[in-house]
Amino acid sequence: MIREILKRLNEPYLYLNGEDINVHDRLSHSSAENYRQLLGTFRLLFIDEAQKIPEIGHILMLMVDEIDGLKVIISGSSALGISKDTGEPLTGRKYTFKLYAFSESEFEQIEDRISKIDGVKHRLVYGNYPELIHIPDNADKKDYLNEMVSSYLLKDILAYENIKNSQKIFNLLRLITFQIGNEVSLQELGKQLAISKNTVDKYLNLLCKVFILLKFEGFSKNLRKEITKNARWYFLDNGIMNTVIANFNPIESRDDVGQLWENYLISERIKFQENKNIASNNYFWRTYDQQGIDWVEERDGKLYIYEFKIKEYRVKVPS
Repeated sequence: MIREILKRLNEPYLYLNGEDINVHDRLSHSSAENYRQLLGTFRLLFIDEAQKIPEIGHILMLMVDEIDGLKVIISGSSALGISKDTGEPLTGRKYTFKLYAFSESEFEQIEDRISKIDGVKHRLVYGNYPELIHIPDNADKKDYLNEMVSSYLLKDILAYENIKNSQKIFNLLRLITFQIGNEVSLQELGKQLAISKNTVDKYLNLLCKVFILLKFEGFSKNLRKEITKNARWYFLDNGIMNTVIANFNPIESRDDVGQLWENYLISERIKFQENKNIASNNYFWRTYDQQGIDWVEERDGKLYIYEFKIKEYRVKVPS
């Protein structure tokens, strides 16, 4: 995708691969003159797998500060690595783009109203990762998602946070799956997993940083009547959620279709807000007498409320 963007910019650029040890060697000499010689007349630099380069944040800071007119694009397969290594050094010097899985608005480019019904039912189970479009067989899709979870999405946490017991994280994700749409008690999760409440909180926040989970607090104007202590957690992609519980049955044979639908629409709202650049505080709302609203968006001084319901497994996509 980035190569396509660079092609359309129609500007000469220098490409570096962060997995190339020769690139590490060339960038290790931290001087503005070294970087000027490396770039030559190029004023557009693209570095892939940037998190693999030691001290990449400080290297880029020096480049941007000392070389006039330089534009840099960096990408990588590690969300934690990119944010950790470039966050502080590039404060005030960067823009971050979050690339989510496909949204329903994007599928509208290739689906009519009839095919969309089957498409949404399928995505409720397998999710929206772009690669799945090119995999026609459902068994192969399961293999792809299993590989994503075991070898890619969780490797960030295990590698960068030095967490050795990955099974605890898998078990935590399974427990979250069965509580979609409900408030989650960290203390109760800790008891079930035989780990501390603080460790549960740490794991959940890390899972948010690597784009597996979403966290939302309760909305409150009256603390005596409304519940705000516990949060709700959702998966950013339904396919990952179903992979965690190893359930890829079609929605017609599922007893958790309501949770699948609620999770899917909340992930769609997040994509919609990001893609439309809408700044919003997102909450759920519930009172002690069990009244509640699934989704509350607070923006521009107003509240927008949503309920997510599915009836008789007939999928309708809101416009």
